[in-house]
Amino acid sequence: MIDDKGLVSQVISGDRQAFRMLIKRHERLVSHMIARLIDNQEDREELCQDVFLKVYEKLGEFTFQSKLSTWIATIAYRHGINHLRKRKIEIHELPAEENHKEQFISNENVEENFSDQQLDSMVMSLIDQLPPQYKAVLTLYHVQAMSYPEIVEITGLPEGTVKNYLFRARHLLKEKVKKHLGKETWI
Repeated sequence: MIDDKGLVSQVISGDRQAFRMLIKRHERLVSHMIARLIDNQEDREELCQDVFLKVYEKLGEFTFQSKLSTWIATIAYRHGINHLRKRKIEIHELPAEENHKEQFISNENVEENFSDQQLDSMVMSLIDQLPPQYKAVLTLYHVQAMSYPEIVEITGLPEGTVKNYLFRARHLLKEKVKKHLGKETWI
């Protein structure tokens, strides 16, 4: 398998097959980044295409100061945020604290009630309910397995803010899962 430097070199020299390979290698990352920020499916598809066009245009400027995946994720993240700003969609910085009554949740037999696929689907739908920047940070950290410095580079947020968003996202997700499981187990 060709490494990133060789792949970039081939793309810059005009090899269309190498560009297809670059897209194939990073389409999941771009798709996840855009999906965590943008709700509309048509907008998602268009933005993913736009991201790869931008990658193609700017690839000659890439200097390997970071990993190629980090650079591409940065473009995707910024493209998604710019789209939200253009559409004047509010980016939720910090949601208002909600007062929740404690619910009794039976953890017994949760595995029997949900298959792995159902649990994955439920968790992903609950993640989609989080504010866009929380979804993005959570996806980068847990799905893409990126480090704090990589997430800082991609988002342009200070490391403390990234950690804070990750903490808050996990907390909100945990509450949503508890609430959802509580409803499911008592139906």
